[in-house]
Order: sequence, then structure tokens, then C-alpha cells
Amino acid sequence: MHVTPLVWLVTIAVIAALFVFDFVSHVRTPHAPTLRESGFWSAVFIGIAILFGVVVFALWGPQYGGEYFAGYVTEKALSVDNLFVFVVIMATFAIPREYQQKVLTIGIVLALAMRGAFIAVGAAAINAYSWVFYLFGIFLLYTAVKLVVDHARDDEDEKLQEGRVVRLVRRIVPTTEHYDGDRLITRVDGRRMITPLMLALLAIGFADILFALDSIPAIYGLTHEPYLVFTANAFALMGLRQLFFLIGGLLDRLVYLSYGLSIILAFIGVKLVLHALHENTLPFVNGGEHVAVPEISTGLSLVIIVGVLVVTTVLSLLKNRSASSRAGQ
Repeated sequence: MHVTPLVWLVTIAVIAALFVFDFVSHVRTPHAPTLRESGFWSAVFIGIAILFGVVVFALWGPQYGGEYFAGYVTEKALSVDNLFVFVVIMATFAIPREYQQKVLTIGIVLALAMRGAFIAVGAAAINAYSWVFYLFGIFLLYTAVKLVVDHARDDEDEKLQEGRVVRLVRRIVPTTEHYDGDRLITRVDGRRMITPLMLALLAIGFADILFALDSIPAIYGLTHEPYLVFTANAFALMGLRQLFFLIGGLLDRLVYLSYGLSIILAFIGVKLVLHALHENTLPFVNGGEHVAVPEISTGLSLVIIVGVLVVTTVLSLLKNRSASSRAGQ
């Protein structure tokens, strides 16, 4: 897949313009978004992501178009799981609903910037060392198991880590317990202090780093093209703020989502290990020769990913309906 520097620049400029438009038109003036507003703009950003996938199909062919959609669906599913943590952070700092948009938007922009750095490092490592796919695959298999274990323990370790980051910031930087509108930094008795809004933003930023460690190896298991990795991440993050307000109250009903994501990450981990064996150059594996193993096509990957998400969503809704019926009896 040949992507010129001009295409890269135009793509980044368009994505940046969309984020600026979103901030100026919806976030700059603090307000609590309605379900109608959140639903409309969430659909708009999903539509833009799909339209971009059609452009990829038209310009670079079905193989890369399929890789983009597989990556986008995976990243979107992982981003929904991230919303659980965002809900906890918002509740922990008791952030008023009308100020939550600003924190989420800035956090999402920072997340995209950090993922851009991870993508660049990952692309360089893959180009230089094919055995990196072994590491990515093993890491995803470990992450898949950890996701199930953390879900069973209600992610207590992750919450403790985020709490440590906030406590460390409180020790180093003067902080206030009171909000000053939607400001991140305020003055108290002539002294600059950071507000709880900034602390929440730092907590979200730390969580975003952890999320990137999972999502970047996952999408590199679906496509090796940095351009597709970046755009799939960008469009998956775009509209995440609207999705937060749209389905925030429904997240607790998706009881099997973590298990579905665990299956997806494990599947991609196996796919990466198979690809690493196929491209093997390690001298202690098959004498440094390629191993004849089956490789999983992009089409099959997309079917499995979408299928797992549909099944886990349906099972979650059925479980909630059954629980509601028993409660009503």
C-alpha cells in the first residue's frame, strides 16, 4: 500500500479539523448534551468512518479496505470498554455533567497523539524485526487472560494505579478541591492551583496509555499498514465523547463485553503468532526457516470479530432481560 506524504498530511489535517469543529461547536460552551444530540453526532462520526473505509476500498482495493474495517471495528469495541473506566473517573471526581465534555475531548486528543507515537514505534519495529510479531501475539494472549481476570476482580488493580498517579500529582502540584467553571488551572489566594477537572484529565490520560498498549498490538494483528492503523484509531476515538453520553447508562448492561473482547484479543494474538511463524527468521525456531502454518484472512478476521461482538451483546441483553423478569416476580 503506497501512501504519499501529501495523503498523510491531508488525512491528518482533516482529522484535526474534525476535532476542532467538534470542540468549537459542542464543547467550548459547557453544557450537558441530550441523548438526541449525542445520538445524532455519534451517527455522523460513524458515518464519516464508514465513508473513509469506502474511499480506502476505491483507492487501494478490497484487501486494504477490509483491513481498515476490521481494525476500525476492533478499536471501536475496545474504546467502548474504555468507557467503563471513564465513567468511574467521572464519578470519582464528581465532575458536573456539563464539564465532562471538555475533559473527554482533551483526553481523546491526547490519546490519539500518544497512539500516533506508539504506531510509529510499532511500524519501525515491525520493519526492522519480523520477530516483533511473536511479542505482540504473546502480549495479546496475556492481555486476553488478564481482561477476564480483571473483570472478575472489578479492575481493582487498575483503579489503584490511577489513584496512585493522582496522589503523586497532589503531592507535587498544588491542587484545589473546588471547581472553577470548566477551568483546568485556577488561582486561590493569588496562587496557581490545578482543579479536580485537571486531575480527572490526568487520570484519563494515564488510562489512555494503558489502553494504547492493548489496542496498537491488536490492530497490527489485522493490518501492517501504519496509515490504516492510524486512521482506524483516529476514527474509532472520534465520536467517543458522544458515545459516552449516549450509552453511559447502558454500560452496566453489557455484562459479557469484556469476555467478548478477551476472545477477540486472544484470536488476534493467535493470528499474530501464526504470522510470525510464517515469516520466521529466529534461528532457534525451525532453524531460522519459515514455518508452513495456515494464515487467517482479513475477511475471516472481520467475520469473527463482528460475530463475537454481536453474540456477546445479545447474550448481555438477554441476561439483563432475564434478571429484570425475575426481579419483577
